[in-house]
Amino acid sequence: DLGCSLSPHNAFHILNGAETLHLRMKEHVKNAFKVANFLDNHPKVLSVSYAGLKGSKYYKLAKKYFPLGPGSIFTVKLKKGYKACISLVENVKLFSHVANVGDTRSLIIHPASTTHSQLSENEKISAGAPSDTIRLSIGIETVEDIIQDLDHALK
Repeated sequence: DLGCSLSPHNAFHILNGAETLHLRMKEHVKNAFKVANFLDNHPKVLSVSYAGLKGSKYYKLAKKYFPLGPGSIFTVKLKKGYKACISLVENVKLFSHVANVGDTRSLIIHPASTTHSQLSENEKISAGAPSDTIRLSIGIETVEDIIQDLDHALK
């Protein structure tokens, strides 16, 4: 006995979330794939690190181990670096600017200026958080809205 209890109301929400997780994950993965493809072809984007893209060095492994898709979280490097990343984060409207991932809402963060800001530039690079990179967690909103928001903010 851990000496804690769960209210019926909280238990209902946890159970409801668990019962619908498979439905939400289908939307997350479908949306992430479309957004990653859009960004991979955007003129202001240097690269997209998403195992669901055929150009990824992890594509074959993702197909083998994640046949339904490699999730909804990926990183994007912008051609114009740090300032472009800050501008993108500040100009999206649909995305929430938070450090967590896996929400039903789309999330965005610039790790170099937030979660990894205490590290040196070399440490940031080693940790996968260089100054020209943002992290996205794609939600279950209408994918056209997500893409439009990113496209507008990149312009």
